Amino acid sequence: MDKDHINSLLELSLPELILAADKIRRESVGSKIELCSIINAKSGLCNQDCKFCAQSSRHSTGVERYPLKKKEEMLEAAKRAQGTGAQRFGIVTSGATVRREELGVICDTVAEIITKVGIRVCASLGSLDEEAFRLLKQAGLSRYHHNIETSPGYFSNITITHTFQDRIDTIISAKKTGLQVCSGGIIGMGETLNDRIEMALYLKELNVDSVPVNILVPIKGTPLEKQEQLSPMEAIRSIALFRIILKDKIVRIAAGRESVLKDFQALAFMAGANGMLIGGYLTIRGREIDEDKRLVKEVEDLWRR
Repeated sequence: MDKDHINSLLELSLPELILAADKIRRESVGSKIELCSIINAKSGLCNQDCKFCAQSSRHSTGVERYPLKKKEEMLEAAKRAQGTGAQRFGIVTSGATVRREELGVICDTVAEIITKVGIRVCASLGSLDEEAFRLLKQAGLSRYHHNIETSPGYFSNITITHTFQDRIDTIISAKKTGLQVCSGGIIGMGETLNDRIEMALYLKELNVDSVPVNILVPIKGTPLEKQEQLSPMEAIRSIALFRIILKDKIVRIAAGRESVLKDFQALAFMAGANGMLIGGYLTIRGREIDEDKRLVKEVEDLWRR
């Protein structure tokens, strides 16, 4: 996508942009919303300094801290996720990476979830090498999640304990082993609209499969606790741009959709989103499952008319 095309998009009114994004959504990904649910399988005590994160040991957020959950707990969580209507279940751990013994437990858990539950399994375990990714794929993992968080130019404003290239290297390693990749970021951290566009273009170049769009929820005790929240319409504009740029990828609304979009959540789907994280986030509660299921049904019915 060239600069002239992007500049032309920025000149569109919000209703025009939404119509353009919805047209691409209909033509590229159809009329089905992909739902996923996650478990915070290992919480807190992360040594990284990401300014948005409640789980960093450098911030005083009072977040719950615990080691890797037992296989049985993760298996039960996968069953609950499937019961809510989620098509995917993600195992998420805090920290820059996982130890080999933890990886072994997670591989065993992935294999058992696939055998006993039947839901597709994803994981977000930090930076891993190709050998670890091969073990996860052999266990049955289908998709690895690793956000780039923001644009390359804004990344150092968010963390300095690792680099943007570190993130890219992990994504490339996962793709080399044949895993699908879920990668997106957080909008509303003080970056510009151009930063968001640059992030979307980078994700397009990486050819990731799924792009979660989180909207910052300022957490007390983090350096971004006083960051002004995006307006719902600014978030909708960003989602529409992601759809237009990424065309046939899953664009998934995640954290912040309840507190920022509020009554405009359905509009996010009209603006091109076709995926949603349900059942809560790592350290933030989500909406009631029944509310989300009603929303999904209403949107999908509308799309099919």
